[in-house]
Amino acid sequence: MSDYSGSRFESARRGAGALLSGALSALIIVVGMVAVMWVVEGVDFFVGGALDYQFGIVGWDPDGLVGILFAPFLHGGFGHLMANSVPLLVLGFLAGLRDVRKFLWATVLIVFIGGLGTWVTSPMVLTIGASGLVFGYFGYILARGLFDRRLLDIVIGIGVGIAYWGILAGLLPNQEGISWQGHLFGLIGGVVAAWVLRRKRREVAPANPYSF
Repeated sequence: MSDYSGSRFESARRGAGALLSGALSALIIVVGMVAVMWVVEGVDFFVGGALDYQFGIVGWDPDGLVGILFAPFLHGGFGHLMANSVPLLVLGFLAGLRDVRKFLWATVLIVFIGGLGTWVTSPMVLTIGASGLVFGYFGYILARGLFDRRLLDIVIGIGVGIAYWGILAGLLPNQEGISWQGHLFGLIGGVVAAWVLRRKRREVAPANPYSF
Protein backbone atom coordinates (compact mmCIF):
# COMPACT_ATOMS: atom_id res chain seq x y z
CA MET A 1 0.00 0.00 0.00
CA SER A 2 1.38 3.40 -0.95
CA ASP A 3 1.94 6.15 1.59
CA TYR A 4 -0.78 8.18 -0.14
CA SER A 5 -3.32 5.34 0.10
CA GLY A 6 -2.38 4.75 3.71
CA SER A 7 -2.82 8.43 4.48
CA ARG A 8 -6.25 8.45 2.84
CA PHE A 9 -7.31 5.40 4.83
CA GLU A 10 -6.07 6.91 8.08
CA SER A 11 -7.86 10.20 7.37
CA ALA A 12 -11.11 8.39 6.63
CA ARG A 13 -10.72 6.28 9.77
CA ARG A 14 -10.14 9.35 11.95
CA GLY A 15 -13.13 11.10 10.40
CA ALA A 16 -15.42 8.13 11.02
CA GLY A 17 -14.12 7.78 14.56
CA ALA A 18 -14.74 11.45 15.31
CA LEU A 19 -18.26 11.19 13.90
CA LEU A 20 -19.02 8.12 16.03
CA SER A 21 -17.65 9.80 19.14
CA GLY A 22 -19.71 12.92 18.46
CA ALA A 23 -22.83 10.83 17.90
CA LEU A 24 -22.40 9.07 21.23
CA SER A 25 -21.79 12.35 23.08
CA ALA A 26 -24.82 13.97 21.45
CA LEU A 27 -27.00 11.00 22.37
CA ILE A 28 -25.90 11.08 26.00
CA ILE A 29 -26.52 14.82 26.31
CA VAL A 30 -29.96 14.78 24.69
CA VAL A 31 -31.13 11.71 26.61
CA GLY A 32 -29.91 13.39 29.80
CA MET A 33 -31.87 16.57 29.00
CA VAL A 34 -35.07 14.64 28.39
CA ALA A 35 -34.53 12.56 31.53
CA VAL A 36 -34.24 15.75 33.59
CA MET A 37 -37.50 16.99 32.06
CA TRP A 38 -39.30 13.81 33.10
CA VAL A 39 -37.92 14.02 36.64
CA VAL A 40 -38.96 17.68 36.91
CA GLU A 41 -42.44 16.88 35.60
CA GLY A 42 -42.75 14.11 38.17
CA VAL A 43 -41.88 16.55 40.95
CA ASP A 44 -44.23 19.16 39.50
CA PHE A 45 -47.05 16.62 39.47
CA PHE A 46 -46.71 16.04 43.21
CA VAL A 47 -46.64 19.78 44.01
CA GLY A 48 -49.74 20.50 41.95
CA GLY A 49 -48.04 22.31 39.09
CA ALA A 50 -46.46 24.93 41.34
CA LEU A 51 -43.17 24.79 39.46
CA ASP A 52 -44.85 25.90 36.23
CA TYR A 53 -46.04 29.17 37.74
CA GLN A 54 -42.88 29.79 39.72
CA PHE A 55 -40.34 29.09 36.98
CA GLY A 56 -42.23 29.51 33.70
CA ILE A 57 -41.94 32.49 31.36
CA VAL A 58 -44.49 35.19 32.18
CA GLY A 59 -44.42 37.89 29.53
CA TRP A 60 -43.70 41.46 30.62
CA ASP A 61 -43.32 40.36 34.23
CA PRO A 62 -39.75 40.94 35.47
CA ASP A 63 -40.06 37.91 37.73
CA GLY A 64 -41.04 35.88 34.69
CA LEU A 65 -37.61 36.38 33.12
CA VAL A 66 -36.32 33.48 35.19
CA GLY A 67 -38.42 31.27 32.93
CA ILE A 68 -36.08 31.91 30.01
CA LEU A 69 -33.70 29.45 31.65
CA PHE A 70 -36.14 27.01 33.27
CA ALA A 71 -39.27 26.98 31.07
CA PRO A 72 -37.90 24.42 28.55
CA PHE A 73 -37.75 21.86 31.38
CA LEU A 74 -41.36 22.44 32.50
CA HIS A 75 -44.51 21.04 30.90
CA GLY A 76 -48.25 21.19 31.39
CA GLY A 77 -48.60 17.50 32.16
CA PHE A 78 -47.10 14.23 30.98
CA GLY A 79 -49.01 14.34 27.69
CA HIS A 80 -47.39 17.66 26.84
CA LEU A 81 -43.97 16.30 27.79
CA MET A 82 -44.44 13.11 25.80
CA ALA A 83 -45.40 15.09 22.69
CA ASN A 84 -42.12 17.01 22.95
CA SER A 85 -39.84 14.16 24.00
CA VAL A 86 -39.58 12.20 20.74
CA PRO A 87 -38.91 15.15 18.38
CA LEU A 88 -36.52 16.61 20.96
CA LEU A 89 -34.55 13.36 21.10
CA VAL A 90 -34.40 13.01 17.32
CA LEU A 91 -33.67 16.64 16.41
CA GLY A 92 -31.38 17.20 19.37
CA PHE A 93 -29.32 14.15 18.45
CA LEU A 94 -29.03 15.24 14.81
CA ALA A 95 -28.17 18.81 15.85
CA GLY A 96 -25.31 17.55 18.02
CA LEU A 97 -24.17 14.74 15.75
CA ARG A 98 -21.09 16.36 14.22
CA ASP A 99 -19.94 18.94 16.78
CA VAL A 100 -21.11 18.67 20.37
CA ARG A 101 -19.41 21.92 21.40
CA LYS A 102 -21.33 23.87 18.78
CA PHE A 103 -24.50 22.01 19.76
CA LEU A 104 -24.17 23.20 23.36
CA TRP A 105 -23.64 26.80 22.25
CA ALA A 106 -26.57 26.48 19.84
CA THR A 107 -28.74 25.29 22.73
CA VAL A 108 -27.77 28.32 24.80
CA LEU A 109 -28.61 30.70 21.93
CA ILE A 110 -31.92 28.97 21.18
CA VAL A 111 -32.98 29.06 24.84
CA PHE A 112 -32.02 32.73 25.23
CA ILE A 113 -33.42 34.07 21.95
CA GLY A 114 -36.52 31.89 22.09
CA GLY A 115 -37.23 32.72 25.71
CA LEU A 116 -36.59 36.45 25.47
CA GLY A 117 -38.65 36.74 22.29
CA THR A 118 -41.51 34.91 23.98
CA TRP A 119 -41.31 37.13 27.05
CA VAL A 120 -41.43 40.30 24.93
CA THR A 121 -44.34 39.21 22.72
CA SER A 122 -46.57 37.38 25.25
CA PRO A 123 -47.71 39.96 27.81
CA MET A 124 -48.81 38.35 31.09
CA VAL A 125 -49.02 34.90 29.46
CA LEU A 126 -47.44 31.85 31.10
CA THR A 127 -45.31 29.85 28.65
CA ILE A 128 -43.64 26.52 29.41
CA GLY A 129 -42.37 23.54 27.43
CA ALA A 130 -39.50 22.34 25.27
CA SER A 131 -41.24 22.99 21.96
CA GLY A 132 -39.16 26.13 21.50
CA LEU A 133 -36.07 23.91 21.65
CA VAL A 134 -37.66 21.52 19.15
CA PHE A 135 -38.25 24.35 16.68
CA GLY A 136 -34.80 25.74 17.46
CA TYR A 137 -33.04 22.48 16.64
CA PHE A 138 -35.18 22.17 13.50
CA GLY A 139 -34.08 25.63 12.33
CA TYR A 140 -30.47 24.99 13.35
CA ILE A 141 -30.24 21.76 11.36
CA LEU A 142 -31.76 23.28 8.22
CA ALA A 143 -29.69 26.47 8.37
CA ARG A 144 -26.46 24.63 9.24
CA GLY A 145 -26.65 22.77 5.95
CA LEU A 146 -27.01 26.07 4.09
CA PHE A 147 -24.28 27.95 5.94
CA ASP A 148 -21.64 25.23 6.40
CA ARG A 149 -22.20 23.43 3.08
CA ARG A 150 -20.88 20.13 4.34
CA LEU A 151 -22.37 17.16 2.54
CA LEU A 152 -23.40 15.41 5.75
CA ASP A 153 -25.15 18.54 7.09
CA ILE A 154 -26.96 19.11 3.79
CA VAL A 155 -28.20 15.50 3.69
CA ILE A 156 -29.37 15.66 7.32
CA GLY A 157 -31.04 19.04 6.70
CA ILE A 158 -32.96 17.72 3.69
CA GLY A 159 -34.05 14.63 5.60
CA VAL A 160 -35.21 16.66 8.60
CA GLY A 161 -37.02 19.16 6.36
CA ILE A 162 -38.94 16.34 4.67
CA ALA A 163 -39.72 14.46 7.89
CA TYR A 164 -40.67 17.42 10.09
CA TRP A 165 -42.00 20.12 7.77
CA GLY A 166 -45.44 19.60 9.33
CA ILE A 167 -44.36 21.20 12.61
CA LEU A 168 -44.31 24.57 10.84
CA ALA A 169 -48.08 24.65 11.39
CA GLY A 170 -47.16 25.48 14.98
CA LEU A 171 -46.04 28.92 13.80
CA LEU A 172 -49.61 29.92 13.02
CA PRO A 173 -51.06 32.39 15.56
CA ASN A 174 -54.30 32.14 17.51
CA GLN A 175 -54.01 28.43 18.31
CA GLU A 176 -55.49 27.88 21.73
CA GLY A 177 -53.01 26.55 24.25
CA ILE A 178 -50.06 26.77 21.85
CA SER A 179 -47.35 29.41 22.11
CA TRP A 180 -46.67 30.25 18.49
CA GLN A 181 -44.35 32.95 19.84
CA GLY A 182 -42.21 30.33 21.55
CA HIS A 183 -42.11 28.29 18.35
CA LEU A 184 -41.29 31.26 16.16
CA PHE A 185 -38.51 32.67 18.31
CA GLY A 186 -37.13 29.19 18.95
CA LEU A 187 -36.89 28.73 15.18
CA ILE A 188 -35.24 32.14 14.81
CA GLY A 189 -32.83 31.23 17.58
CA GLY A 190 -31.85 28.07 15.72
CA VAL A 191 -31.16 29.93 12.49
CA VAL A 192 -29.16 32.60 14.33
CA ALA A 193 -27.16 29.89 16.09
CA ALA A 194 -26.33 28.23 12.76
CA TRP A 195 -25.11 31.57 11.41
CA VAL A 196 -23.06 32.49 14.48
CA LEU A 197 -21.50 29.02 14.69
CA ARG A 198 -20.94 28.56 10.96
CA ARG A 199 -17.53 27.54 9.64
CA LYS A 200 -15.16 30.43 9.13
CA ARG A 201 -13.92 31.09 5.61
CA ARG A 202 -10.54 29.50 6.26
CA GLU A 203 -12.36 26.30 7.26
CA VAL A 204 -14.37 25.99 4.06
CA ALA A 205 -11.64 24.07 2.21
CA PRO A 206 -10.07 21.83 4.85
CA ALA A 207 -6.76 20.13 4.17
CA ASN A 208 -8.35 16.77 4.95
CA PRO A 209 -10.58 15.86 1.94
CA TYR A 210 -12.31 13.17 4.01
CA SER A 211 -13.59 15.58 6.65
CA PHE A 212 -17.27 15.12 7.46
